[in-house]
Amino acid sequence: MRSRYSAYVEHAVDFIIATCVKDESKVDIDYKSTRDWSEQSTWLGLTILSTGKGGAEDTEGTVEFKAVYERNGLRDVHHETAQFKKVDGEWLYNEGAVAPVTMVRAGPKVGRNDPCPCGSGKKYKKCCGAGALPA
Repeated sequence: MRSRYSAYVEHAVDFIIATCVKDESKVDIDYKSTRDWSEQSTWLGLTILSTGKGGAEDTEGTVEFKAVYERNGLRDVHHETAQFKKVDGEWLYNEGAVAPVTMVRAGPKVGRNDPCPCGSGKKYKKCCGAGALPA
């Protein structure tokens, strides 16, 4: 699991795809989306919450983890319970169940009467926020 997290940090998408179980009944990983998520995110840490099986004699295992990252100014937590299979002596990612998490804004919210962050000197509602207001 840690090697796959490191691959996201290093944008090693080929490694991420190579460490997945090849199964005709499942949808292949979208290379572009995976690369974009990896490259557009600032990875902040991995926490392994629990593991099940995955020993030398096992053929499958489970890892519950949280990967914290920031993307587009929003801090998020990818919380997943991942299933792994041992194929030819190598542990491969099989599938996972993602737990939904509420995203938290990384910076302060701009109020409609605050100065516009673009530096125009106008209120946000009269500048960059004007397009977001109903007519």
